[in-house]
Amino acid sequence: MKSLIANARSFATHVTERAEEFRALEAGQHPEALFITCSDSRVVPSLITGARPGELFELRTAGNIVPEYCSDHPAGETATIEYAVRVLAVRTLVVCGHSHCGAVGALVRGDDLSGAPAVRGWLERGASAELKAFADDRDDPVVAAVQRHALAQLDRLRAYPCVAERLSDGRMTLHAWYYEVHTGSVLAHRTTDGEAAFLPL
Repeated sequence: MKSLIANARSFATHVTERAEEFRALEAGQHPEALFITCSDSRVVPSLITGARPGELFELRTAGNIVPEYCSDHPAGETATIEYAVRVLAVRTLVVCGHSHCGAVGALVRGDDLSGAPAVRGWLERGASAELKAFADDRDDPVVAAVQRHALAQLDRLRAYPCVAERLSDGRMTLHAWYYEVHTGSVLAHRTTDGEAAFLPL
């Protein structure tokens, strides 16, 4: 904690050195994308993308889960997505899963989460039950499951009215990424020669 406090104390000095850039932030924010990823401390969106202040709107949740849209019971995650799309008019949504994901790994392995009931409930409600099927993948079940899970979250996003509207008129694109925490590699889901796969950016 000492290093974090020391950096916070000296941060204003760095802002002074880039005064014009930071002063422009007073006028508001105009992020290029909404970046949805896991709360995992090893995943740092601005570090991965090189985004500067004001360029990236972020939503961090355990397991980068996008809850189902429900206007009768709004959640913070739903509000964040709606604000990014309707108010900030972001044109790009990225769902980024990552290697060694504890949330997806727990589902694949069938870990006992009775000691963390809120986590268990969040994962059971928000993640696809089909992820458990990846336990039979002998190569690396978590990698395959995390990638499939990211795609499932894009499907959830398509059901949000604000997202569906902008997709229908071509004002928005959706992307699924996979970040490897121990190498820094980023893969993106795309279709090449009729085959869909996660490939290097």
